[in-house]
Amino acid sequence: MDIQDVIREQVGSNSVVLYMKGTPQFPQCGFSATAVQILKHCGVSQVAAVNVLENDAIRQGIKEFSNWPTIPQLYIGGEFVGGSDIMREMFENGELQQMLADAGAVNPG
Repeated sequence: MDIQDVIREQVGSNSVVLYMKGTPQFPQCGFSATAVQILKHCGVSQVAAVNVLENDAIRQGIKEFSNWPTIPQLYIGGEFVGGSDIMREMFENGELQQMLADAGAVNPG
């Protein structure tokens, strides 16, 4: 299985996937920390976080997979959403919360 297949499997088998530097408990960059905080504010019950610092093939492969040059990268329901700036913008206008709710990724209430 090549790295693109691995990424496709990760994105396809989880409702929310965040490719980030570090972990949700210990982000290794400010943008990744922002992404985690936004997801927490949205009430996301479960996120599959992939630490790209642990696997250089994934770190490069995810950029090719999405055709997006930076990390973090958020996927909801198998669809690429964007990085922390796009997440922030979508959070502020309510789009992100709706996408997460539609994907069944938030705890009700």
